[in-house]
This record gives sequence, C-alpha cells and structure tokens, in this order.
Amino acid sequence: MSLVIAITGGATGIGRAVALRMARSGCAVAICGRRRDRLDQAADEIRAVGGQALPVVADVTSAQDMERFVRATVEQYGRLDVMVCNAGYGLYGESEAIDSAQAIDMMHVNYFGTVNGASAALPVFKRQNAGHLFIVSSIVGKRGVPYMSAYSATKFAQVGFAECLRAELTGTPIHLSVVYPISTDTEFFSVMTGHSGFATRAMGPKQSADDVAKAIEKAIARPRPEIYPYKAARILALMNAVAPGLCDRLVRRWGRKPIPV
Repeated sequence: MSLVIAITGGATGIGRAVALRMARSGCAVAICGRRRDRLDQAADEIRAVGGQALPVVADVTSAQDMERFVRATVEQYGRLDVMVCNAGYGLYGESEAIDSAQAIDMMHVNYFGTVNGASAALPVFKRQNAGHLFIVSSIVGKRGVPYMSAYSATKFAQVGFAECLRAELTGTPIHLSVVYPISTDTEFFSVMTGHSGFATRAMGPKQSADDVAKAIEKAIARPRPEIYPYKAARILALMNAVAPGLCDRLVRRWGRKPIPV
C-alpha cells in the first residue's frame, strides 16, 4: 500500500476515475457518496484493478458525516495521505431566473461540502505532519460563462476558500491543490439537466474524467497549487485577468447555449 486516499463523490465521474487510477498504483482508496449501490459498484471496480476499497455512505453537507468518513478511513488504513473534495453538481439558467432554493442547495453541496471535507481531513494531516488536500473546482471558478452563474458562484467560493487556506498552510508540510477541469464527459450534464429543466450545449473543448484523474495523479507525486487538466484553459483565466471585456465577448460567443430537452 503506497498511499491512502479519500474521495468525496467517489462513486461516479471524476471521483471514480481518480479512485481507479490510484488503485492501479496500489493505493488504498476510501470513497463516499449518498448511493450505496453506486458506491458498492465502484468499490468492486477498485478491487478488480488491484486496489483496496472502503465505501462509506455519507453526505458532504453534513460535517458529522465527513468526520465519520475520515475517521473510518484512518481506522481502516491507519492514516490519510490525500483528501480529494470532489462531490458536486451543476445548475443551468439565466441569472435572474435561477430559483434561490435550488441555488442554496447547490451551495451547500459544492461549497460547504468542500469545507466539511477539508475540515475533517486537516486535523489528521496536522497530527501526521503531512497530507495533501485537493479541491476539484472548475474553470468556471476562474471565469464565469453564460447560463451558469449559480454554479459558477459555488466554484468561485471554493477557490476563495482554497486560496485562504493555502496561505494559512504555507510553510507547513501540508499541500493544497485546486483543480480546474473544463467540460468533462461524465453524468454531470444529465444530472444538471435534470435539476435545471433544460439542457445546454458546450461549444468549447471537452476532456475525459481520466484526463482529470491523470492530472491529479501527477500533482500527488509533484504538488502544485493549481492544476489545469486541459492546459489551454489557463489562457482563459489569464485573459480574464488582463482583458475582462474581451473575455465577456468570447464566452458569450463560445460559452454554453440553451437547447431543447
């Protein structure tokens, strides 16, 4: 067993891809989510590629559940080396039409779920005097795009939290990395369509969940503060910093477009 890794939202999408990739390297993997059937299926897949798996039913919006998830991981494997705060979902809609209750629910999962996961892992890292926290954000946490204001707000909140926490941890042996995926081929979009009541079409490039997992694997071996699995996405963040007006026009032209469900 080389490393012990805990992943929220580890049964599907990017979380599952990270779990499988690290399991192939011999890591012990703990995954959490709300659906027992999906967790058990993912755990079977992890074991099938040679990894150790601990599936735990837990809700990231509950601080107690996240503490229980981390505690179960440490009890099972003796330590925790990496925590990946990955759980989240999206919502489409014109900014003025977003239902506030839906936006609040999404903030609880995407932002407070991240805070809860980080807060559960950090005391373990501090006791061990070692650890690596990953926060899976989105490129829309750097630059918002049309029809995704509520989702983008949750991702900006993640990034603000991460930057403050990373500064607090500077000079310690605890690392913090923020991951900025672009549109990723997962069930994320079908879930988002279900929550929103309509679909959108992404006009720009896409990547696979394993592309993101591969970037995280590299950063585990060589920590760095920001990770852009699709390297050209960094250009969008830089352009927004130096020419936000131009960036507005570009994302309006090339950002998401609504389509009939």
